[in-house]
Amino acid sequence: MNDGVVVREMLVETGEVRSLVWDGDDLLDPVGGWRRWSPDGREHRRTRRRFAECYDRAVTSPSGRWTVVYGERGTRGLLLDGRKAVRELRRDEEQFESYDYPVGLGELSDGREVLVHCPERYDRLQIEDVATGERLAAGSEAEMSNLFHARPAVSPGGRWLMSAGWVWHPAGICEVYDLDRALTDASVLDGDGLLDPLSLSYDEVDSACWLDGDRLAVVVGDVGWEHPVDEGLGRHRLGVWSCSKAAWLYRHDVPGPLGAIVGCGEAVLALYEYPRLFDIRTGQLVARWPQLPMYRRQGSYGVTHMPSSVAAVHPDGTRVAIALESGIAVIRLP
Repeated sequence: MNDGVVVREMLVETGEVRSLVWDGDDLLDPVGGWRRWSPDGREHRRTRRRFAECYDRAVTSPSGRWTVVYGERGTRGLLLDGRKAVRELRRDEEQFESYDYPVGLGELSDGREVLVHCPERYDRLQIEDVATGERLAAGSEAEMSNLFHARPAVSPGGRWLMSAGWVWHPAGICEVYDLDRALTDASVLDGDGLLDPLSLSYDEVDSACWLDGDRLAVVVGDVGWEHPVDEGLGRHRLGVWSCSKAAWLYRHDVPGPLGAIVGCGEAVLALYEYPRLFDIRTGQLVARWPQLPMYRRQGSYGVTHMPSSVAAVHPDGTRVAIALESGIAVIRLP
């Protein structure tokens, strides 16, 4: 393990950075009115649209064409085609201040880009063709459940859909759905999904992220229990689940909570307290950047005094941009 090297740290004096996306080697902040920084850290100042204060986070589609700006603990979002506002989005108001706005943008296996959100009920995922607004699938449970969806994410290649939300105990959970099947049978979006519920039944999932089109990394934080050797994760553990094999590929102990994680090839970048990079195959700490302080945020619900982390992996996989209280850091991955 070694302390990582900061490639570039950009201190932005014009306010906090609430979203980050790569545009070539430049960085953009959509929520901040499409502020732009070049690789040398210079900000390109120009007249830009400022969004209402209720919008403080953003997600962008794989092609970069579509963006949703939204209030992380609010009820409103705004869908953008390029920089043009297309329509306003809403989410179910039940417990909205208690958990992150459930919205994601992804690409199906046939190339169509989709919007995933919960406009009608907190427990009902809806998938729409983002270009036309056509509803492609939606959960159909008649009775309200105790599942609150959050942080939905489509896997690379478009086969799977993940939700890292919570249930009314409260406790963080992770659900995975077969997206190809859901498009022909919407009831697939009901129930427990494909990730074995028994393997996480006593663990509280803090976060999850896609590593590729099949593998999902899952982190359990401060709440977890001892499991038999072949079951579950347990407290302070990192696991990698294969959707095609329906099994855990790796399960490792980790030093304390990791908070939000970002997939970086055969590693995950943990964004709790400061950035740390862990090898998914061994669980070993590969690099850390203690000089870059971050929030101690765990999970998608509950905490109201600190926002979620903002990070973006460069398309070539060599760098990650991270929003700090004082600006932006770009770190090079070992």
